[in-house]
Amino acid sequence: MQVATDDHERTLVFAETALRQIRALKHPATPRNFEVWYHYATGYNAALNQKINDILAHNGTLSEADVNEIHEAYISPKRLTDRLDRVNLQVMDELDQVIALINSAIGSSSRYGESLADASEDLGRADGPDGLRAIVETLVQKTQEMCQINQTLEARLLASKQEIGDLKENLEAVRTESLTDPLTTLANRKYFDHALAGAIADSAADGTPLSLLMIDIDHFKNFNDSYGHLTGDQVLRLVAVAVKQNVKGQDIAARYGGEEFTVVLPQTALRSAITVADHIRRAVMTKELMKRSTGEHLGRVTISIGVAALRAGESMASLIERADTCLYAAKRTGRNRVIGESDPEMQQFQRQKVA
Repeated sequence: MQVATDDHERTLVFAETALRQIRALKHPATPRNFEVWYHYATGYNAALNQKINDILAHNGTLSEADVNEIHEAYISPKRLTDRLDRVNLQVMDELDQVIALINSAIGSSSRYGESLADASEDLGRADGPDGLRAIVETLVQKTQEMCQINQTLEARLLASKQEIGDLKENLEAVRTESLTDPLTTLANRKYFDHALAGAIADSAADGTPLSLLMIDIDHFKNFNDSYGHLTGDQVLRLVAVAVKQNVKGQDIAARYGGEEFTVVLPQTALRSAITVADHIRRAVMTKELMKRSTGEHLGRVTISIGVAALRAGESMASLIERADTCLYAAKRTGRNRVIGESDPEMQQFQRQKVA
């Protein structure tokens, strides 16, 4: 299949680029080094690329220690788990401190109650004004101590509330990072898979339509080969912005992988989905690409889009495959176009495949 062939060729280019970097820096061709430079070649992780570019600009090279640090910070599958573990430990520590403070306050309250009971008994045995004065002074002192304890507890609880709020934000940030493509800030493949499965279930339950767009950047490899990966990253962001600007509400836009994007359109029939797809295509086509480092105009970017609507009882894999087939038809019949599964061009394409 042509799509598989394109993937094969594209990934080989990434692999060759990674090996060139390893040779140039005279690094050992270890799996870790290759993984770091392969990620750099794809441009998938913008933060990783920026870190490498900054180190190269400052030092002119990357040491083995630099590569190891970058792998741990941006690639290692443990990095998000480690961050979650750290935040969880902080939450538990904060709660332990609050519980200890509350227990201390309970003890102080109990002792204060005992002091009141003792004072009540002493009042019955008080001998004249001096005895009463001594009892009252003791009560005032105990009350002041209790007020101070309550103020300390209140201040600590307020501080803990702020701290736990900050930790909650950290947890949400880790969760968002795990579901977001770092380069385009769209949802990533993990989130897309989960969201599409949910959307299909909702569509089956309430009988509403559901459509799927598969989007691919035309001639993306040429941009990378001709202008470098930083320009390729710019192209990916440009398309991502156009996608974001043309989806709304419960629509789900994601980076599917490489230069391919996808949009899930709940409660949207095929013809309406084709209209959305064409708005995205036109939005991309109207933007002119410029190389930031030189101001050179690089022309316009175009995309091809395939559109399919969910069928009764259909699986997620089947829906994706049909939308991807429509995308392939759009690329084979001229690119810079939208093809839905009901379009005449799609019917003709299917007949040509059979022939």
